[in-house]
Amino acid sequence: MASSAYASALGRLKPEFTAFLGRETYAQLVGARDVGELAKVLEATPYGADVQQARAAFQGIALIEIATNRTFVRRNRHAFEATPFAGRAVVGAYLTRYDRQNIELILSAKAQGRPISETEEHLISSRDIPAGLYAGVLTLDDYRSLLAQPSLEATVAQLVKFGYGGTLLPLLEQFERSHDIFPVLLALDREYYAQVRETAKFFQGDEWVVRQLLASEIDVRNALLLLKGKAVDLPLEEVLARWIEGGTIAATQAPDLYGARGVPELAERLADHFPTIGEGNDLFREDASLTGFEVAATRDRAVAELKRLKTYPLSLSVIFTFLLLAELERADLRRIAFGKMYAVPNERLEPMLVAPRL
Repeated sequence: MASSAYASALGRLKPEFTAFLGRETYAQLVGARDVGELAKVLEATPYGADVQQARAAFQGIALIEIATNRTFVRRNRHAFEATPFAGRAVVGAYLTRYDRQNIELILSAKAQGRPISETEEHLISSRDIPAGLYAGVLTLDDYRSLLAQPSLEATVAQLVKFGYGGTLLPLLEQFERSHDIFPVLLALDREYYAQVRETAKFFQGDEWVVRQLLASEIDVRNALLLLKGKAVDLPLEEVLARWIEGGTIAATQAPDLYGARGVPELAERLADHFPTIGEGNDLFREDASLTGFEVAATRDRAVAELKRLKTYPLSLSVIFTFLLLAELERADLRRIAFGKMYAVPNERLEPMLVAPRL
């Protein structure tokens, strides 16, 4: 019964799988002279309709952001709708990550005093539909109401009715003293991972792939945390205060890893978890950028997870294979767009992409 239900899901998503961008298209996108030409290249892809619709009100990097977000949300919706009833709670819990990302974006904007117009275009939404709507509780009007609040404190007060009060209210006093938004964002992230892991308890028998997917994502985050801390010589205790539990790299391993003499040696110690992470050393030595490490770790994770997920095609794995590919493509398109905006040379931009090298 479960296999036949997921066979139906695979059939519904198959046309969407074939719509992911190929290597030749990525080469064209990287070769675009600027953001304007990048948008023209995207018009010949599945992003075309959203590019054309967004062009009436947006241009430049905002046009790319709006169009890619709309396509991304539509893909998430198709995946959620294709999920059999037994898997919807898990997929729904996973998709609330985009409600939280939008909330974190809004709270960060409030903390920094950025204007509404500058923030709204970056919300992950599809026209009038936010990404988390199919699983979350916030509508686009709710987001606009949050954006309209005069301060971070007022925004948090609004979020209480959406179930975030228990997480955010205890941190308000600390924020008012320090004006440091990071503890607030960290609390939201920790709550998200805990809730999805709780939802993905064993029921149908295939939820373990979701727990593993989350664990590998947490591993990437914690590995980058170690590298960032080492790059700026943070004390180990400050790094561990930012640690998120639930990955396969335990906090108890952090002291040995962090004992490395510098970032390159730390990357070498992380190679057991991310085999190609050392590729980031050249870029780090050139301009102290950690981007190469992030891309390599993300790619290593994607290779391992896609291999695992594709081993169990008639299960929740088919849904999460699709969701992961959609996430990776959106991230690559954003890298290309911002690379064009900042005139990053093509030979430096191309290695920063993940999907074309899977």
